Amino acid sequence: MSNKLPITKFSDTRQQILHAAKGIILGKGFAAVGLNEILSTAGVPKGSFYHYFKSKEQFGEALLTDYFDDYLHMLERILKDDGSSNSSRLLKFFQFWLDSQSSDDTTDKCLVVKLSAEVTDLSEAMRLTLKNGTDRIIACLTHCMEEGIRTGEFPAKLDAKAVTAEIYYMWIGATLLTKVCHTRAALECAMNATKEKLALN
Repeated sequence: MSNKLPITKFSDTRQQILHAAKGIILGKGFAAVGLNEILSTAGVPKGSFYHYFKSKEQFGEALLTDYFDDYLHMLERILKDDGSSNSSRLLKFFQFWLDSQSSDDTTDKCLVVKLSAEVTDLSEAMRLTLKNGTDRIIACLTHCMEEGIRTGEFPAKLDAKAVTAEIYYMWIGATLLTKVCHTRAALECAMNATKEKLALN
């Protein structure tokens, strides 16, 4: 079976390249993946790459920006006010995180965990893209927590921004350990600690 993506999947060739690259890089990392492999998988002529990206570094920035845009859209859908409590929506997100990062499917794996240690030493531009993206995620989660404090779901004494950042950092670390240990234990500990932190136990 061919591993090429259908040409008609994306009308935007640039987006088609990014889509193909994400799956490959989630499996192999950034530096180890050659442009030929990405373009072959995307079903795009080899001369197309530099029409859309000036360098592999710029391509890496675009890949991360695209990843964070998609991630934020997903996160906003989960946290959108649907009549349920802010706490249930936050826990729904973290349950999604636990399930997706402990599964065998690489397509939903965290690109932040996959690339942070590798690319931050290679590219200042990519480091800043990672920082901006994670800041956006924390801000989105913070807003939901602030609403929960306002409605009395979470303790009024909580510093929403500080607690959200602490929880996010904990989950990133737990995701890294999940890759090391091949068990759900670290993520389950993160879930229990999150509930305790938010006084939801």
